[in-house]
Parts: sequence; structure tokens; C-alpha cells
Amino acid sequence: MPTVGIVMGSHSDIPVMKKAGLALDRLGISYEARILSAHRTPEETAEWAREARGRGMRVLIAGAGGSAALPGVVAAHTTLPVIGVPLKAWATDGMDALLAVAQMPKGIPVASVAIDGAENAGLLAAAILSVSDDEVRESLESFRRERAAEVAERDADLVARGLVGGDE
Repeated sequence: MPTVGIVMGSHSDIPVMKKAGLALDRLGISYEARILSAHRTPEETAEWAREARGRGMRVLIAGAGGSAALPGVVAAHTTLPVIGVPLKAWATDGMDALLAVAQMPKGIPVASVAIDGAENAGLLAAAILSVSDDEVRESLESFRRERAAEVAERDADLVARGLVGGDE
């Protein structure tokens, strides 16, 4: 049973939003992904959000561009944590979406990641789940150790090639 729901407003959002799924896959977290629209399929979107908890979901990730209504609509129909992913659209390189996600009205919070930041949305969902799931916490800690080791390895390589360090 999926513990994270990923929803996007359009098929064109898949290239960015799949990064949330890849992050969850890497950490062994189950999820479901859907294409639902706040404007074109409002009833189905509301139903999906209302029923998410009953289907075992504990965190929802919603990506949208332009007016970016989807994260707020999802949050309006559930008390589960909702992470909004503002997507670059046609007008302002995603700033419109970022502001729409970040400026939710009082009482209907939506967390926001960076424009096109779906990977971080997946990692934030994992961090939320890790509060009550030791297996997820351990996977997330291992992932972070691996990332730190990659940076240290790249740093050592850079220094070894003489591109930084020493007295010049």
C-alpha cells in the first residue's frame, strides 16, 4: 500500500515530477502517482485527496505550474501534509507557481520546495515519514551519508589534481 501520493496537473509535468518518485524509490518508500487537475477534474481531485488517508497515504506531493492551484486544492480536502512543487510553466519561469504555492491562506498550509524541486519534495516526504518510521529514518540517514561521501570524494579528487589548495 502506498504511503506517499504524487499528483500532477498534466502529462507534461511527468519529467519533473518523476524525480519525486525516484527519490522515494531510492529510499524504499511506496507511492502512487496520478494526473489530476484542479480545474479540469476538480471532483476527482477532491475525492483522491479526501480518500488518501484511508488508502494508507501519510504525505502528499502535488506539482503544478501556472496558477499552481493543485497543491492548495489537495490541501483543502485533507489534513495530511501536502508538499507543493511549483513547476516552470509558460509565463514567468515558475515564479508564478512558487508564489501561488507559498502564499496559501491561513488554515490550509502547503509546504513548498524550489521551482521544479520534485526530488527534494520526495526527500521531504521521507523526512516527514521518518518521524514515526525507523526504517525510513535509517534509509534517509544512509542516503545522506552517501551524498556526503560523494562530496568528499569529489573534493579529494579536485585537490589531488591541484585545482585548489596550497600556497599560491
